[in-house]
Amino acid sequence: MKSRLVLVALLVIAGCAPRSAAMAGDPVSDSSGFVSEADSAVVTLERTACFGTCPIYRVSIAASGAVRFEGKSYVAHQGPATAQIPKEQVDSLLEELRQGGYFDMAERYLPDSPDCGDYATDSPTVITSATRDGVTKRIQNYYGCMGAPLSLRQLERRIDEVAGTNRWTGS
Repeated sequence: MKSRLVLVALLVIAGCAPRSAAMAGDPVSDSSGFVSEADSAVVTLERTACFGTCPIYRVSIAASGAVRFEGKSYVAHQGPATAQIPKEQVDSLLEELRQGGYFDMAERYLPDSPDCGDYATDSPTVITSATRDGVTKRIQNYYGCMGAPLSLRQLERRIDEVAGTNRWTGS
């Protein structure tokens, strides 16, 4: 009986312990605290809640090709998952983002921003970021905004394709 209580206590304590940086999707650092450039996220995509059953998740792609996924709701896989893609696909994706004008787009297509235009309610927001040549761009794109460029949605879908998120989202 006493050993069961000890076991239960240890499981509770372990469940409350903070996650490691690798599980949390943050850059991985060595014992000196140095973050490896190859493990730093260069492209991220997060899909937020909507009024219905929109998939809610976050995915990051590192320069090394490491893919980290965190499924939250309305996805086939909830929780963390990882995969590896070729580094060349990461480089190609960054070039597609550049050619698609990603780095020149507005940072916010939200109902309170002038770039949104007219908008509908109850839509999800997609938050992306990309780092190329040391420059990071972050865009918040509320799907109800009519003023957001169509090419931004296409680039967001391309991030999903390269990361292979459909294996975890089920879509």
